[in-house]
Amino acid sequence: MVATSTAIMFGLMYLNTFELDHVFWSETRFWMTFVMGGMMMIVMLLFMWGMYKDKTKNIVILGVGALVFAVALWLVRSQATINDEEYMSAMIPHHSIAVLTSSRAEITDPRVRKLADSIIEAQVKEIAEMELLLKDIEKNGEMGDGTPLSARTTDLTPELLQKAANAVERPIGPEVRDEVKMGE
Repeated sequence: MVATSTAIMFGLMYLNTFELDHVFWSETRFWMTFVMGGMMMIVMLLFMWGMYKDKTKNIVILGVGALVFAVALWLVRSQATINDEEYMSAMIPHHSIAVLTSSRAEITDPRVRKLADSIIEAQVKEIAEMELLLKDIEKNGEMGDGTPLSARTTDLTPELLQKAANAVERPIGPEVRDEVKMGE
């Protein structure tokens, strides 16, 4: 039952892509399915604890569920098994979700519409770029020497916060600005 539900959940995670062409294999979603499946094992067993009298089997099932959950969560969070192609294959459906929500949400604030439209434009362009890169890498190989390249900081810098504040199109007071988490 858990295995069947877990397999179904993997497919369900693609239902919010904008176009069928944006459904690519995603190892990250595959591992995320095991995060959910492992937790499902734990939750279901805890709800049905009294139905199963063999405490040893129950504890083994809880342990397996916890192990599956922990290992899969580590794989999702670390991205240790993700290479260039797998990264882009995962990002295409992710970007597609942004296109779907940005194009179909009932937006009434013109600033939010402007933001959503810029998201649509950026995501559509990046999907095309990733599809082209995937085809080029498949045909011609990678350009680098295989050495992992460092990512830019993920912190919200003062410069990025200022760009975001400028997009709001009215003064941002400290009561709003102080609620935004800044990077170190």
